[in-house]
Amino acid sequence: MVTGKSFFIDQSRCTACRGCQVACKQWKKFPWINTVQMGSYQNPQDLGPNTFKLVRFSETRVDNVVRWLFFPEQCRHCLDPPCKMTADMYDRQAIIKDPSTGAVLYTERTRDLNAREIREACPYDIPRQDPATGALTKCNMCIDRVSNGLLPACVKTCPTGTMHFGDRAEMMDMARKRLTELRQKRPQATLVDAQDVRVIFLAEHDPRLYHAYLRDEM
Repeated sequence: MVTGKSFFIDQSRCTACRGCQVACKQWKKFPWINTVQMGSYQNPQDLGPNTFKLVRFSETRVDNVVRWLFFPEQCRHCLDPPCKMTADMYDRQAIIKDPSTGAVLYTERTRDLNAREIREACPYDIPRQDPATGALTKCNMCIDRVSNGLLPACVKTCPTGTMHFGDRAEMMDMARKRLTELRQKRPQATLVDAQDVRVIFLAEHDPRLYHAYLRDEM
């Protein structure tokens, strides 16, 4: 039985307020970055060494209706992380798993790894290299907060009930109950990669409509 912690992200309730994105940056004291208008309200356009959380915007047609779909992107904290498996071939301490939470944590030793190889190992294309230090970076599950009994910053700030965090069993139970409820009006709703990751997304529509790295496990 898998223990530790997990996120449950109910995309049917996300309004793209980006509170989670801002809270992540504020808690970690990351600097702002210059951006330009690229034809979308999504800002910035991708994850980066100072952007661990990003709400992606996708305007698409669903059942002949144009819909705006929102996807709070972050590291999935895989149960068996391919990035760590790859890193372990060179340095078993560069990427570690926290024994209590299961969080996948990158250390400064990642600067000595092949960044491209590690990024390509990730099925969700999450890791980014910090050009200033050479180290690889990504969401760390707010391990400093969680270790002190606090919620991750993104979950704490969410005003719509999209973001949840807690013990793995509790989150899985919550996700399944919400899926059953949502399928009454959205039969195509699904949990994404729930058996493989600690960040469980509930997609209201076909997962591929939200983002290329949001996959349907059914």
